[in-house]
Amino acid sequence: MKTHFALLLNPGNANTDHVRQDVQKAARAKGVELLIVKARTTDEIDTAFADLGERHAGGLVVASDPFFSVQRDQLPALAARHAVPAIYQRREFVAEGGLISYGSNLASAYRQAGIYPGKILKGAKPADLPVQRPTTFELVVNLKTAQALGLTLPQSLLMRADQIIE
Repeated sequence: MKTHFALLLNPGNANTDHVRQDVQKAARAKGVELLIVKARTTDEIDTAFADLGERHAGGLVVASDPFFSVQRDQLPALAARHAVPAIYQRREFVAEGGLISYGSNLASAYRQAGIYPGKILKGAKPADLPVQRPTTFELVVNLKTAQALGLTLPQSLLMRADQIIE
């Protein structure tokens, strides 16, 4: 029996096709059936979660998207209501009751971005500055949410977590 997981995408995001292809490739490699759900409005998010609940999705990956970031209180609440374990890109979702997040640390990225104006003000040419990528990533786990979902998280995951919310 295959495990069913879902990917929540915003069809209005220019990266949607790229993200979908990457996640589908990973799902195939792991033998996981991937359900694609799309939402670009708050009503569509409600509908997507109702669909996930009916399909008994074993988990949900919420794609990184500015629209979803604004809905950081709605998404974890719906995941809890429909008993769908979900992973997000930012710690703020977990602070709002989401299960797990893994992504770049925004404070670190902002500090890194702040260095560039200083270099430019000191005479560096923007075209000569290398493209920077995030260097600090964090894993945040909400044990209270895991317990509410009836999940026992592996100790190996908890040991890797940068923050555990209890």
